[in-house]
Amino acid sequence: MENLVARIRAFNHFYNEVIGALHRDMVNTPYSLTEVRVLCELNLRDRMETGELRRLLELDSGYLSRMLGRFETDGLVIRERSPADARRQIVALTEAGRIAFTNVDERSAAQVRDLLEGLTEEERERLAASMTTVREILSRNRSAAPYVIRPPRTGDLGWVVQRHGVLYSQEYGWGLCFEARVARLVADYAEKYDPRREASWIAEIDGDRVGCVFCVRRDDETAQLRLLLVEPSARGMGIGRRLIEECLRFAGKSGYRRIMLYTRDVLTDARRIYRTAGFERVEEHTMGGVVEETWIMDL
Repeated sequence: MENLVARIRAFNHFYNEVIGALHRDMVNTPYSLTEVRVLCELNLRDRMETGELRRLLELDSGYLSRMLGRFETDGLVIRERSPADARRQIVALTEAGRIAFTNVDERSAAQVRDLLEGLTEEERERLAASMTTVREILSRNRSAAPYVIRPPRTGDLGWVVQRHGVLYSQEYGWGLCFEARVARLVADYAEKYDPRREASWIAEIDGDRVGCVFCVRRDDETAQLRLLLVEPSARGMGIGRRLIEECLRFAGKSGYRRIMLYTRDVLTDARRIYRTAGFERVEEHTMGGVVEETWIMDL
């Protein structure tokens, strides 16, 4: 064990020297390393709650607030109250903010390319594989990991159907009839998709899909939240809440006056998130031994 500890400490010392050399070039930009990290996280997401950003980067709340204040003065970010909870603040990059991050990011990428320039293709592959192994092993006990909320791409809709079928079968015993119902919903969405009034999002971590949600038209004044799912491995990270926030933001911008959803009483985690977001249960009925509920929220 002590020999392993010594080897890891030696690697850590070497790694810090390499990374330090890469970071030293940041003195030629207007931003500190911590400020670049904040810009990076905001660039990965359309919008982000400041509390989530603080927890993710383990920053002091006062320090982060002052930093965002400077960014706002410089026109790099905008801040507003969460539509789900006025006590929470949402922050997003402006176009100027994305340009500023892109400039810094391109400089960083150029430095890494210089670092790799003297390596053979085989050495580069070995390096990348080793880094992935270290990250996977040491991330097993971490309670959070950076995630991305993005629009769907080719193959995502099939994944939505497949994961709903597998997870709800494993966790609640719902079989092929439920999966077929999900398949019909997804097919209807794809065939009748109206980008002005409908949208969907995929959550992913390190390129792996871990969640989804859909916002569809119920009628001219009512949106419907559908097919919220978060993989077991990604639960407890706030992904479900973020997906719902995307639905609420989109529904509000699209002119809907309210948003509704159907759920079942056994989905306790999802129901808790809905209630926290501001939804209220307005109706329930039993069908085939399952209690189905209707929840509504004014926008």
